[in-house]
Amino acid sequence: MEGGREKRSFVAQAAGGERLDRAAAEGFGISRSAARRYIEAGLITVDGAEAQPSHKLRGGETVRAELPSGEPEPESIPVEVVYEDEALIVVNKPAGLVVHPGAGNPSGTLVNALLGRGIAGGEDPLRPGIVHRLDRDTSGLMVVAKNEEAYAGLVEALSRRKVGRVYRAVVEGVGLPATGTVDSPVGRDPENPTLMAAGVGKSAVTHFERLREARHHTMLQVRLETGRTHQIRVHLSAIGYPVHADPLYGEPVPGERLWLHAERLEFLHPVTGESLIFEADLPDDLVAEARKLGLGEA
Repeated sequence: MEGGREKRSFVAQAAGGERLDRAAAEGFGISRSAARRYIEAGLITVDGAEAQPSHKLRGGETVRAELPSGEPEPESIPVEVVYEDEALIVVNKPAGLVVHPGAGNPSGTLVNALLGRGIAGGEDPLRPGIVHRLDRDTSGLMVVAKNEEAYAGLVEALSRRKVGRVYRAVVEGVGLPATGTVDSPVGRDPENPTLMAAGVGKSAVTHFERLREARHHTMLQVRLETGRTHQIRVHLSAIGYPVHADPLYGEPVPGERLWLHAERLEFLHPVTGESLIFEADLPDDLVAEARKLGLGEA
C-alpha cells in the first residue's frame, strides 16, 4: 500500500477476446463500474500501457492496478440466489446480514458476498448495484444490478413506484381493520437522528392487510408504495402496532429477531421489459415464532 493505493496485478490467462473492464472486475474482485472508472483514470493498465475499458485482451497480458484503499473485497458468504442473468441478481437475504459496508460494518455484508458475481452500477463504490435495501434483521428478497443500464432502470422504476414489494409482518396488538393505509412522511427523528420518525421528511405510503390475529399479536401482509428507511417499522409503530421484537421502534424480545420478511418482489426487467415475479418462503425461525405466538402456520 502506497499513498492510499494498493498495487495489484494478474495475468490474463484465459481472457482472450474479453473486455478489459470485465476482466479487471473479475481479476481484482471489484465492480465493473469501478473497474471502468479506474481504467479511465489510468489506474489500471495492460502491459504497462493505458487502455480503454472496451479494450479486448488477447490473453497472457499483465493487468496491473493501483486501487484506492477502502474498496469492498469479495468474501465467501452464503446467500441464496433466486434469479440471475447478465443484468441483475435477485437474492433471498438472510436476517443478520447488512446490505453494504459502512460505519461499523467494513466487511461481511451482502455487497461483499456478491462482488464476485459482478454486481455494478451507481456512483458509490461501497454500494455497487444496490438500488434498495433491507434492514440487517429483515430477511427476504432484494434485487441488485450488475451493470449501469440495469441500475438506472431499477432506480427509475422504484422512483416511479413501479416495483412491487410485499412483506409479511407480525405486530404487537390486535384490533386493526381488515385493510388500511398509513400515509405519513418518514425522515430523521429531530430528537434522535439515529432513528427515523413519522410526520417529518419525505412522502411515505404503506398499505396493509390483516391476515390473522391471536391473543396479543396480529399477522399482516404489508405492501410498500414508497421505500424510506425503516418505513414499515416506523409506520406501524406510529399507529400503535410496532413490529414484534423491534428493538428500535417497539420492544426487544430476548432470543428473538425482528418479525419482518420481504416475501414478494415484482418488477419489469430493466433491460428486456419482461415481467418478473419472485416469492420467498418465510424462514423457519419466523414460522416457529408465529406458531408460539398462537398465529398458527404462517
